[in-house]
Amino acid sequence: MIEIAKSAATTTLVITGDLDLGERSQFPEITARVTGLRRQLLVIDMCGVTFMDSTGAAFLISLADAGRKRGGATVLRGCADRDLFVLEVCGALDLFRIDQGHACEDEVPTT
Repeated sequence: MIEIAKSAATTTLVITGDLDLGERSQFPEITARVTGLRRQLLVIDMCGVTFMDSTGAAFLISLADAGRKRGGATVLRGCADRDLFVLEVCGALDLFRIDQGHACEDEVPTT
């Protein structure tokens, strides 16, 4: 599932579950909605992503490329090492800023 949230300057995509060929049918609509919002910053929250294949990577790459062409930036938040590896293999990791300081809810120690 992909949810879109927006503020004055930022669009946030919250992705849960698999980001793969099985979800491909929703990518064009989401891409159109996100690019139509024309926010300078796109944050992609991947804390809930369980699996990403090259189709999911291509979706993220297309979002980042569209934002870059408008002078914007795309941030990956909560992205697992395995997903970063997929983007690196695709030669696209430099399209993204990686939020190194973010800790997903299930990674935050409870006190």
